[in-house]
Amino acid sequence: MLLIRRFEEKVEERFRAGDLAGFLHVAIGQEAVAVGVCQALEPDDVIASTHRAHGHALAKGTTPNALMAELYGKVEGCSGGYGGSMHLYDVEKGNLGANAVVGGGLPSVVGSALAFQLRRQPRVAAAFFGDGATNIGTFHESLNLAQLWRVPAVFVCENNGYAESTPSHQQLPIKDLAKRAVAYGMRSIVVDGQDVEATHRAALEAVRHAREGQGPVFLLANTYRLTGHYVGDPQVYRPKDELPQLRVTEDPIEKLKVSLGLANSEWQALEAKVVQAVDASVEFAEAGTDPRPEDALKHVYAD
Repeated sequence: MLLIRRFEEKVEERFRAGDLAGFLHVAIGQEAVAVGVCQALEPDDVIASTHRAHGHALAKGTTPNALMAELYGKVEGCSGGYGGSMHLYDVEKGNLGANAVVGGGLPSVVGSALAFQLRRQPRVAAAFFGDGATNIGTFHESLNLAQLWRVPAVFVCENNGYAESTPSHQQLPIKDLAKRAVAYGMRSIVVDGQDVEATHRAALEAVRHAREGQGPVFLLANTYRLTGHYVGDPQVYRPKDELPQLRVTEDPIEKLKVSLGLANSEWQALEAKVVQAVDASVEFAEAGTDPRPEDALKHVYAD
């Protein structure tokens, strides 16, 4: 969790400095969901992510060097420099990809889970998505087919209440998102997404249920995004005093720090180790290989 936090803080710093191209969305405040869920998965399980993907990638095993190189558009990146922030993937680590399309990873997770089922492989596919994605057609189609076929999938809703920049009361027809699963007869589990230990226990139960062939699970993790939707977001949709208060009361890393009861010296040692790894990833990326212009259309297909 600390690695994800310091990595994203560094990425935001380099983005503001003009070193990174494209658009940038960080998941500061939501680290406990990524870590709690991904640590419940086996290495050969797979995930599909969102446009806010750095934490999921690191939690699933992508190295800071490979991820930072990808954000810098280098050949050494986890996607060879083709993906960038919103389209990164790392198939070797079981990451089927980030998605700029809201809820875009849901159908691929259902397809992957169906493949595992047909091959009789004891593997699980997990999709991450936000509360806003529960309003789109592919969400409902994916959950409907997943339950109909009883595939080994876990649908992880990172409910931060804002669907990018629209408060939940303006875009959700129901308050309790766990009820989304009721229409499909699907099991649902609700957890405090700021508590990594609780999230991990819930994820272990969801993954066990799916892996044992009992069908998919809707895992609702109520969380808080302690930053804007994108870097530079003025956040005019938030009450003015909300974010400062949440940073004090709902920081998942601070909560874990208290729970672990670490001495200051132990915490400082962890900080130093993480900062060193993040700084090294920037050096690795800056020294990386720029892609060749003639390779721009590689891996591009059209019917």
